[in-house]
Amino acid sequence: AQYELGNCYFEGKGVEQDYSTAVEWYTKTAEQGNSDAQNMLGYCYYEGLGIERDFVKAAEWYSKAAAAGNAGAQYNLGKYYFQGVGVQRDYVQAVEWFTKSAYQDNADAQFALGSCYYYGTGVQQDYYQAVKWYRKTAEQGNKDAQCLLGYCYQIGQGVQQSIEAAVYWYTESAEQGDAKAQTLLGYCYHTGLGVDRDVKKAIEWYKKAAAQGDESALLKLREFGIYRLDE
Repeated sequence: AQYELGNCYFEGKGVEQDYSTAVEWYTKTAEQGNSDAQNMLGYCYYEGLGIERDFVKAAEWYSKAAAAGNAGAQYNLGKYYFQGVGVQRDYVQAVEWFTKSAYQDNADAQFALGSCYYYGTGVQQDYYQAVKWYRKTAEQGNKDAQCLLGYCYQIGQGVQQSIEAAVYWYTESAEQGDAKAQTLLGYCYHTGLGVDRDVKKAIEWYKKAAAQGDESALLKLREFGIYRLDE
């Protein structure tokens, strides 16, 4: 009840929004071991909502919640270790917490873990593991993972090459507004890579990406003599 009351004050549901009062209730239940409240209290300390900003205290509360198995807190703590916020930077610890959270189906943690394996950060580089985790979060709708998974399929990195699968994932990501995926999908239509060549569709996707400032898309449009997005 204390946690839910804290949420009401945090979100302004049924009462006037009041972060300070939310923090009071989160603290009461967090001190009794409520991991969801501990996670929210960590967030409040991180953002300085209702309480003075304090990265160290944020890390402490995330640690308590993470140790209790809270997937969100495990991801947040992993992110702290990765960035060196409130704790000493430690990529190995980051991977450990990302892994715990990822196995609980936290999409953000799955993407972070996939990237750690992809770049060999805090763990031995392993494209197969990267693809495994990118796929899990891509299936949950993560547009960044969808784009990267498409790229892995395009070049056969960590997975058997499949241009058709690459186009599928580029499309999934592009339709969610990912500029890089839009450019890559535009290139597929531009060159007939995995799809029937369609210059009109290529230009449409290039324009969507260019509108978000993607330099590669802008350069591709210039190949068609297009220098303005309203052309």
